[in-house]
Amino acid sequence: MGHLTYLALLVGCLLVTAPLELVLRVRVYARWRRLLLAVAPEFVVFVVWVLYAIAQGHWDYSDELTVGVRLPGGIPVEEVLFFLVVPLCSVLALEAVRRVTGWDAGYPAEEADA
Repeated sequence: MGHLTYLALLVGCLLVTAPLELVLRVRVYARWRRLLLAVAPEFVVFVVWVLYAIAQGHWDYSDELTVGVRLPGGIPVEEVLFFLVVPLCSVLALEAVRRVTGWDAGYPAEEADA
């Protein structure tokens, strides 16, 4: 079971934040272009950074805690998923706070819903 640890953590993050989309109707998935604009720059920067760190021998991942599938450059599939799942969950949490508190987070709700 240890090899599923990292993957299980990511699934857990998605399961915990799923009700935010379903119950609070924060519409993060419905506004997928906006989500992509929020996540893509972070994804590119961090994947490149991790690939560099792996190539330099500064970074490594336990085969005992991952499923063992490595993508080009030696990056585990879970690490790539991490850079998608965690920002997604963060955006869901931010939008849930906006919905519940009425906080505009620097942009009007009408603009976000457009």
